[in-house]
Formats: sequence, C-alpha cells, structure tokens
Amino acid sequence: MRDKIKDIFLESIQVKEELLHTAITQIIDITELVIDSLKKDGKVILFGNGGSASDSQHIAAELIGRFKKDRPGLPAISLNTNTSVLTSLANDYGYEAVFAKQIEALGKKNDVAIGISTSGKAKNVISGIKQAKKLGMKTIILTGGDGGELAKLADVSLIVPSCVTARIQEAHITIGHIICELVEQAFFQD
Repeated sequence: MRDKIKDIFLESIQVKEELLHTAITQIIDITELVIDSLKKDGKVILFGNGGSASDSQHIAAELIGRFKKDRPGLPAISLNTNTSVLTSLANDYGYEAVFAKQIEALGKKNDVAIGISTSGKAKNVISGIKQAKKLGMKTIILTGGDGGELAKLADVSLIVPSCVTARIQEAHITIGHIICELVEQAFFQD
C-alpha cells in the first residue's frame, strides 16, 4: 500500500510539473479573460459534470467569497447547483441542453464561460460552450487527454497532459486556485 501511495503522489507531481513547463501561457490567457470580463461588469459562468461539476462550484465559491483576502465578492455562478433547473431542463430538452439553456437565460456578451470536462467529450459542456459563443461570450475549457471536441471550440483551452481522470481533476483545481489568486490580486492589491 505504501508503494501505491507513493506512485499516486509521483504521478500527480509529474502532471503538475508538465503543466509548469507547458501551461503558464494558457493560465495567463485565462486569467486575463476573467479579469477583462469582470472589469466590464461581466460574470464568470462555470459548468461541468461529476467531479468537474464540483470543481466549477469550488471555483465559483472562491470568486464569490474569498480566496486569500477578505474582500467584496466577484460575480461567478456554477450552473450545476440548481437541481430544479437541471432536472426540468434534462426532462424537457434532454441532458445535452442543461448548460446551453442556462447560458441562454443568464449569459451576456461580457461574461466568460468556463467549461470543465476531463475528456473534452461531454456533450452538454460542448453545447454550453457553443451557446456561449453564440452570445459573444469568451470561452475557456479545462480538459485532459487529447482535449476532445471541446479543446477546438474555446477561445482558450488548457489540456492537462494525462488520461487519468483523478490526475486531471487534481490539476484542474490547482489551475482554478491559481486563477482565483491572480484574479483576486488584480482587483484587491494590498
């Protein structure tokens, strides 16, 4: 068991080391899109499935509440949190539409949409990003593996160099934390 634990830690470290060498530009680009959106009175709209849904909620909470500093909240929303909306949309339009319909109702041009999918193949996330683009929103994808269809759709795509879902999710939340810290610093310098 000890060796297995060490292997898991090392695998996670390797993925993050790879990101350190390959993803800094994308993280800067994502952060700049978020800052620009917020400066224009836009909001950050996040969404994903399963663990990626949890990541979208986590990142939204960090922006609305605080990351490191006590400060006014920044506008962000996770589209995964309203079960009545999710289940009614899934029932009436199909699961593929659950994010696109919410973006249609809540999104506006100065907002930024962040879709999270470990495979890049989630049809509802793809539909959500396509709807965001129709509204003129900037779009960001956090994904893994080969990026799937999603990586080709967004203004900025960050593909975690792994095919292991757990390692991709660990990297996504690290990336989310980095973005939250940089955004917070941009608006609330002490």
